[in-house]
Parts: sequence; structure tokens; C-alpha cells
Amino acid sequence: MLTEQLLNPKSIVIVGGSADTGKPGGSVIKNLINQGYKGKIYVVNPKASEVQGIPCHASVEALPEVDLAMLAIPAVACVEAVKVLAYQKKTKGFIIFSAGFHEESAVGAALEEQIVQIVNETGGSLIGPNCIGVMNTNYAGVFTGTIPPLSGLGVDFITGSGATAVFLMQAAMRFGLPFAGVYSVGNSAQTGVEEVLAHMDETYVHGQSAPVKMLYVESINNPDKLLKHAQSLIKKGARITAIKAGSSEAGSRAASSHTGALASPDAAVSALFKKAGIIRCRGRMELALMAAVLLQPLPLGKNIAIITHAGGPAVMLTDVLSNGGLQIPPISGPAANELLSKLYHGSSVANPIDFLATGTAEQLGCIIDACENNFDHIDAMAVIFGNPGLAPLDDVYALLLHKMKTCKKPIYAILTSIADVPQELPEYIKNGKVAYQDEVLFGETLSAAMNSKNVQKSVQEDVQNSVQYSINKQKIREIVDGAADGYLMPDKVQALLDAAGIPRAGEAVVTTADDAVKAAGQLGYPVVMKVVGPIHKSDVGGVVLNVKNDNTVRKEFERMMQIKDTTAILLQPQLSGVQLFVGANREPKFGHLIMCGLGGIFIEVLKDVAAGLAPLSMDEAYAMIRSLRSYKIIEGVRGQDPVNEAAFAEIIVRLSMLCEAAPEIAELDLNPLLGAKDKVVAVDARIRINNN
Repeated sequence: MLTEQLLNPKSIVIVGGSADTGKPGGSVIKNLINQGYKGKIYVVNPKASEVQGIPCHASVEALPEVDLAMLAIPAVACVEAVKVLAYQKKTKGFIIFSAGFHEESAVGAALEEQIVQIVNETGGSLIGPNCIGVMNTNYAGVFTGTIPPLSGLGVDFITGSGATAVFLMQAAMRFGLPFAGVYSVGNSAQTGVEEVLAHMDETYVHGQSAPVKMLYVESINNPDKLLKHAQSLIKKGARITAIKAGSSEAGSRAASSHTGALASPDAAVSALFKKAGIIRCRGRMELALMAAVLLQPLPLGKNIAIITHAGGPAVMLTDVLSNGGLQIPPISGPAANELLSKLYHGSSVANPIDFLATGTAEQLGCIIDACENNFDHIDAMAVIFGNPGLAPLDDVYALLLHKMKTCKKPIYAILTSIADVPQELPEYIKNGKVAYQDEVLFGETLSAAMNSKNVQKSVQEDVQNSVQYSINKQKIREIVDGAADGYLMPDKVQALLDAAGIPRAGEAVVTTADDAVKAAGQLGYPVVMKVVGPIHKSDVGGVVLNVKNDNTVRKEFERMMQIKDTTAILLQPQLSGVQLFVGANREPKFGHLIMCGLGGIFIEVLKDVAAGLAPLSMDEAYAMIRSLRSYKIIEGVRGQDPVNEAAFAEIIVRLSMLCEAAPEIAELDLNPLLGAKDKVVAVDARIRINNN
């Protein structure tokens, strides 16, 4: 929990305050003064009697009690200053700008630990070290030159990178994204992204708190906390968008299973964000634009009217919205004809609605009114407007502001002129509206936001698994507790699948030719024979299909037993169906990443895989299946029978439950499963245990 003294301090001291505004200790004083901080400001600087009009204290010992301390002094001096402030001056808020802590050396890490211990012992909150600070509607406690307009109903931005905060704010200010607060957590010694988000959740009041949260994260230290508070915020009506940087992996990842090869920490992050309802972005501009789109209610449907006086941008926006799953429906009929009669000759209302470069503010108002009141199939309006240089534009911007306030359908303004509207555009932005500047970037962002609506809606509605499956946890624990690290033998794998209620093909493991013939007769011809031991059976000739008689069983048994690392032969009945795949991979901190897709060789060729974090509900399992690019095959195409989707989803959920019961499972492959219209059956399975 962030302390009141950090968030709304009645007094602030800058330790290391300076008259030089090119230094952090000078710039932050300037920002506090210029932004109208109403509390008492103190400065500690033993070499000056006054700094920027504020009397100086020679040391922290000379200070009165103070709520918040900002430190811009060398790292080695911070511990003693924090100790005096926390124990003697009752300071409960600390922002440390200084670098030189755990990001630099072991000595710095030890200093950081001492500071955290002191702040924790005295019930304070620490932001940093190695950060640019905090700003909210109460004060601008940052040393950067970029201070955006602050509004309580703007966007909260939590970032692990101060430079990212500065660059993003600079870009966002140009198109009018309002901020409520910026929290640069730096080293996150005590308070990281997750802790700030938790505080926002615990204090959130919809309609009074900032409704959109932006996150820039380089390391997720507590996925469970992030998941819990993100879901809670979204249930309360907030929306969250985030960047997780550092997603690439240097070199190839060594893995002994298909799941291990396809899984990655980044896949786990994406699964976590999806489960939490967080919309993931890949860059600063995308993040800022997504926050801007989320600040207003999203359209209730997918039908967008594009209103323009510039044909080319309208065509590009039409393309990107259509490719993103939204629709630009035709507009026709008597109401359309009536609207057309109010526009200049040569205009078009077919959608895009083009009212020409000579069109007036009055005509734009007629178009917006028609879309709002007469065209019921239109859900939102995107207005593309620039400066053709024919007339002043004050009336156009004023009209847009008025219509945005009075219309029920969302209106998005793509105002493409920047240099040619030196007065109109700043005035428009000053009124709290966003001016998107590129139609393609806007279209991509709106499409992504609309496609994420269902994720956020499912979190808001707290959809839970309506079917409660039972698994034999006692049997699972008996098997896993008795297992050494490494791959389980086939009989143990079979027992685990049975205990989890995952249907599998009948099978037998044999070590003699006679036993092989006997088992084949019991299973029923034709059978499949597979080597036990080698990791990738098909690569070494260790899989034989459609074995139909005793002689072939003996012949193949003798051949396959000569394959390197083979210890036995597995026999199964020959089954048919669509080859599917389900797997699990344990990711540090995140838990088990559950994956599904088409199986067999398709998993290696197509790499069309959906992922989710355990535990999974049936709704999440269905969503994973239906997100696959190959879903049409599962539905059944060109006369082929569909796969039993409910059975496939149930296996995904049961696998998730198995991993919860046995967290020691490091990797698990069910590949392939065979899916038919009446059932889905596991044909081959591998499970690796790691007790560490």
C-alpha cells in the first residue's frame, strides 16, 4: 500500500537540492514550484543558504518533521539520510532519484537492502532508487522537463523505465492523452509495478479514479499479484494496457519436448496478460494510442462510419479496420439521400462519407447527426480532417468538441494537420480531447481494442467453469512423490493420465517378441508399434503404423529393439481422427503454461499454438481452441467430421488440474491426441518430472 505521505504530502524535502535546474535536485524543485505544489518545500544543501528562493538546511538532522523526501545525492550517502528521516523526522514517503545501487554492483545492492529495511521498519513507501520520480494531481515530483497536463480521470502510467516514461509522455502530449499519475519505479527495491497496481486496485472508485492504467514492465516479479489486481480492477470497470519488454531470447532454447520448444517466458507473459484482461502492446506509441482509445467507451458493435474530406486516408483506414475485423457497412436509403442533398455536388455518403475538401463545418455537423440519429446500423464514427488551406478551421474543431460531448455513439477524430493549425489543435487538446494523427495507427489500435473486448468482458463477468471435474489427487501424488527427476516410464504416464481422467488409447509395453504378439492380439489388429526410450521416435524409425499380423509384429519388434536407447516396445490399437496436441510447460514464477493446437508433424510445421496459464476454466479452454488459425479443421471442413470440441476442451482443463496437483511436472506432451466427432483420445504421452 502506498502511504498517504507519498501520494499527497503536506511537506516535501529535496535532499541534494540545487540551483542548477540541469541537475535532478534542481529540476525537481523547479517542477514543484511551477506546477503549483501547495505544501511546504524544504531543501537540504550544506553548500548554499538558499536554492531557487527556498532557504536551505545544512543537513537532514536540521529539518523539522517532513512527509516526503526526495533524494538526489550519491548512493553511499542515502542510507544515513533515510535513517535520520525515517526514525527522527517521521518521513513515510521516499523517492530516490540516485543511481549506483543494485543495477551497478554488489555494494550498491547492499545499500539498497539497508534502505528497504529502514523504510519497511517505519511503515513507509519507497519509490526507486534509480528513477525519475512520481507525479500526480497533488505534486510533480519528477526531475524531467516533460510535465503533461494532469487530470484525475486521465491515465495512470506505471513504468520500470524512466526514459520510457519521458519519451511516451512527450509523444502522448502531442495528441492530447491526459495523465492522472506517473509512477517511475526504477529498481523497484520496495515498490514495483505490481505493488503500485495493487494500491490502485485497493483504492479504485469507478467514476472517480483514473479509468485506464498503462504499464511498462521489464520484469514481472510477482505474476500472481499482477493477475489478482488486474482482474479486480477490470471487474470494477477499469481498463489496462501494457508493454512487457525483454521478450526475445538470445539463441535457441534447448528443449526435449514439443511443448518445451514452443513455450517461452514471453508466451507465459502473453497468457498472463490475456488471463488478466490486459491488452498487450509492443511499442510506446501503440501503448499511448491504446490508452487513448480505452479512455472512452468502445463502440457497442463493429460497424464504423468513416467521415472524411480526404479520399486516400479514408481508403487506408477502411482497409485497416476491415482487416482488423471491423466493418465499414454501406449507407443507403432515403435518409442517405436526404443527407447527400445537404452536401456539395460530388460528395458521397456510401461510406466512407466524403464531403470534399470544400466541405464546411455545418455539413460535417449534418453528417455526424445523421450517423447518430438516422443510421441505426452505425456504431461509431471516425472523422478524418486536415487543413486543406481554404478557410479557418476554428468552427470545425469547436463542432467536433460539441458533438463528442453530446453524441451517444463514440466519435474518433483523426486530425492529420499539425503545423498548419498552430492555434486550433492546441485549443482542441486543451479541452481534454484526443487528436489521433495517423489513420492507420488509429485503425490498428481500435481494431485491437475491439478484439480484446471479449477478454475484458469475461474478466468483468468473472466467468467460471460451470462443470466441476474430479481427478484422483491422491493417486497423482503417490506417483509423483515416488518419481525421480526425468521422464516417467510409460506405465507411470498411463497411471497419471487415468488419475486425471484423460482418455487414452489402450496400450501395452513389452520386452519380448512373444509378449508383443500376445499384446497385439489382445488390443486387436491393426496396431501401432513405438520404441520406448528415444525422444523423437519418428526421427529414428521408431514408429510403425498399421501393423496387421503376428509375423509383422515379430519382424518389427526385432528391428526396433536394435535402435539406440530403446528399452521396450509400446503397442497401441491403430486409431483414426484429426491429430491434436495438448501440452504443459512449467515456467518459473508463472506456473504451468498449457498449450494446444493441431498435433503430429503439424505442431512443428505450422507452430499454430494457443497458450493459457493454469488453472484454466472451460471457457478459457474453448477460447484457446477457437483462437487457433487451424480452427476450421477442428470444426470440420470439406466434408470431414468435426472434432468433439467439448471433449478437447475437457482434456485441456483436466491437464491444467493435473499440473496443479503435481507442480513437479516440468514438461508434458500429449501428442498426438486423435480427435473424432464422438471422442478425443490421447495416443502418445511424455511427462518429465523436476523436483527443483
